[in-house]
Amino acid sequence: MSIPLADLLVGPRGRRLCLEFALVVGDQSIPTARLRMAVSQAAYNLDPGRGMSRMIIRSGSDVREESFPAPSAADVASAPSAVAMLLGDAVLPKPTERTLLLALGAAVNNARYWQQPDGEDVLSNTPEVRAALERVAAIIAGSPLTDRWVTPLDPYEQGAITFADTDGPYPQSVKPARQIVETWHVEQVEEETRAMLERPTDATTNWSGSWWSRPPHALTHTVPARIGQAPAGLGLVEDEMGWDSAMVEQIVAPAELTVYEITGPAAWAQLCSRYPMEATASRRHDWYRTTGRDGRWMIPDWARVQEDFDAVHLTIAGYLSAAGRAIPVEGDRYSVLAGWDPDQTYWLRDVSRDESTRQQWILDREAEDWVRAGEQS
Repeated sequence: MSIPLADLLVGPRGRRLCLEFALVVGDQSIPTARLRMAVSQAAYNLDPGRGMSRMIIRSGSDVREESFPAPSAADVASAPSAVAMLLGDAVLPKPTERTLLLALGAAVNNARYWQQPDGEDVLSNTPEVRAALERVAAIIAGSPLTDRWVTPLDPYEQGAITFADTDGPYPQSVKPARQIVETWHVEQVEEETRAMLERPTDATTNWSGSWWSRPPHALTHTVPARIGQAPAGLGLVEDEMGWDSAMVEQIVAPAELTVYEITGPAAWAQLCSRYPMEATASRRHDWYRTTGRDGRWMIPDWARVQEDFDAVHLTIAGYLSAAGRAIPVEGDRYSVLAGWDPDQTYWLRDVSRDESTRQQWILDREAEDWVRAGEQS
């Protein structure tokens, strides 16, 4: 079963994947170079941090962006049309594991739920560029390499990743899963109560707090992993901290499992509806900035989810179609799937690690690839 084309265009992460794919697969021809330049300039012009958090440094010069005239409103308005035209002419070869991973990595690494979308996300959501990206999405969806993007959890090839600078050698396995979730529940209720009392109700106020909606991070969380192969999840981390070393261990999955599969917005909305937890006061400001919506917000109550499920798995298709969107739950209640990496599973019950499978991986930044420790060039 292949990923539905619509899943690649309905959400900001899916559209960003398509845009990045068009940029990484092209050859070095003049049209491809023009596309990259057009996307860079258009994204810069549309970026909310233009001239502040995002600058342009001209090649061979230390002259900053302020020395150049600002684009007119007409220039900004016409930029998406120029990008769309070049996307229509771009040569797009068949996807490979490498190009898909690079594009997916860029889409994941540039997700941000605590501030406004960046220029590339804004650009990919303009009507002109969205229409042009349909061609890119069709190529990706038609590749057999993306069939696994819709597959459910395989519990027997799951690896837990511990990055080098996290607290302790194995921070995910210090406390029992039930204790972790109970503590999370108490802390979330306390945070929401404090936020109701202390934070302004004006969503446009410059205020930030918890922006994620995934289960407690201290729970064991895994990604697909085979012994001797670098897990793709090493490079698919939202809000990553520049890690260059990681330890991977396969877990020993229980014989019988009850797994909730997040396959898209509907599955996330159902989870929030079935196990609702109020999060308006604690998420209001961050989620307004990332979605533009001001209203009531919900997250799943993971303490209640734990009563019915052993694990929750987010498929890649589910991530691409749901992450970062304002997803309607019930009535005036909405939610945002945030802080959860694609194809990642959170274990709501205790699972053990197989120490015999332990492997260390090092990021080769020049090659943009993870290699076994001792094998890097």
